[in-house]
Amino acid sequence: MRKILAILAVLIVSVCGLFVFSGCNEEENFVADSYSCNSNMVTDIQIDVADRKIDIGESKDDKIHVDFFESEKEYYDIANVDGTLTIRLILDKEWTDFIGTKPDAQYRQITVRIPENILGNLSVKTTNEDVNIEPITISDNLILDVNGGNISFDMLSAGSNIDLTVKNGNIKGSIIGGWDDFAISCQIKKGESNLPENKEGGDKRLSVNCNNGNVDIEFKPQKATQ
Repeated sequence: MRKILAILAVLIVSVCGLFVFSGCNEEENFVADSYSCNSNMVTDIQIDVADRKIDIGESKDDKIHVDFFESEKEYYDIANVDGTLTIRLILDKEWTDFIGTKPDAQYRQITVRIPENILGNLSVKTTNEDVNIEPITISDNLILDVNGGNISFDMLSAGSNIDLTVKNGNIKGSIIGGWDDFAISCQIKKGESNLPENKEGGDKRLSVNCNNGNVDIEFKPQKATQ
């Protein structure tokens, strides 16, 4: 009899626990939001988020535009300090809020549009999602760091250094410039690459670090004719 009562007690606690966790996992309400500023107010952009897909491309006007979705528990801290625009994801959650499914994919995406030839440095860091960059020009340094996603880019131009880091994902794209323009450092683990491990020479540096993924990067002499 005592064994039966003990088993019933465990079952009751388990069921109550399921109800508690289910209550903590109510669906969040996300709303669309945006941020815009004149391009002459920004020289650098730093994006540091988690579980967000990031799409970067050229602006159609002279402004920088950032489009995203927010909720009461997942929102962004966007600030422009001395010409550096920072975008950071804030998770205002209890540990029980992380149990269950993620928000829909449409809510986990950030779109950034940048005017041509205005940005000095661009740094992007995210997890569990991809980073996609359409043809843009960075006058100084570009840093992309993705854990659990892919990096893709097309006709990317940087005036100085390009640093690409991926874990559990692939790197694929094209860079404006010739083979001789870049000193190359490429570290690959559990994957394949079309780049040499080391190459000296060149006024610019291309640094690639890929763990558990493949690298396929082309060099192109100039932008495609429109």
